[in-house]
Amino acid sequence: MDDGGRGLVLGGGGVTGIAWETGLLRGLAELGVDLSAAGLVVGTSAGSVVAAQITSGIGLDELFQDQLREASGEIAARMSPAALARFAAAAAWPGDRRRARAWLGRAALRAETVPESERRAVIEQRLPHHDWPRQRLCIPAVDAETGRVRVFENDGGVALVDAVAASCAVPLVWPPVTIDGRRYVDGGVRSVTNADLAAHCERVVVIAPTTAAGRRADRPAAQVAALGGAVRSVVVSPGPAAKQAMGRNPLDPARRRAAALAGRAQAPEVADQVRAAWT
Repeated sequence: MDDGGRGLVLGGGGVTGIAWETGLLRGLAELGVDLSAAGLVVGTSAGSVVAAQITSGIGLDELFQDQLREASGEIAARMSPAALARFAAAAAWPGDRRRARAWLGRAALRAETVPESERRAVIEQRLPHHDWPRQRLCIPAVDAETGRVRVFENDGGVALVDAVAASCAVPLVWPPVTIDGRRYVDGGVRSVTNADLAAHCERVVVIAPTTAAGRRADRPAAQVAALGGAVRSVVVSPGPAAKQAMGRNPLDPARRRAAALAGRAQAPEVADQVRAAWT
């Protein structure tokens, strides 16, 4: 594994999750802990955006300042009660998890959303560069029809914008994304962090805007524990002040600035734990 086997895992959490993660990463870098140098970066849903951004060569300060600007070009959205009910049903699904993902994915294929091209344009605007980075980058998404997980990587022949758009395609909110003739939905349908993709790393930092999961085994802390006792690791999630700043709707662009500032402000609270796992 490159760079001493260090893996950075960035979890899902909507527009506010992107902002909070960016602010936290900026704050940690100011304190001498620059996580963007990871040999492996795993990005799920919102985390895939941040992963693509921090590995693009653009500095964390510039990315942070982007989150503070009022105009974002984002499409405001909210998950309906019906959508929330479907997510809860999928999370509580007994037995085969792939079947639960497929059930939710097929519902996403039938949902009325903005056009796929319009949503792709938003993702394209989010990414400062559209080429895969030199660092290893893993972006999971879920096949909407089969429920199978596909992990997009640097050498997979899929455009970075498409991979990120697929991992960000929240079912019943955004349109599934077409890649190689298949339709894909949010990688968070499988796991909010997919931290198990960092299984071969010696040191792992998981930044998770949300830690909710239907099964205990899918929660970030459980996934990190399953990596083994020899792995030095830490899971960072929003503190009380950050949660308040982010609000209850993670898809609300109006909360971006407050979430980014809250992430930066939280960095000193977790810096020692992160440094101990990382260096």
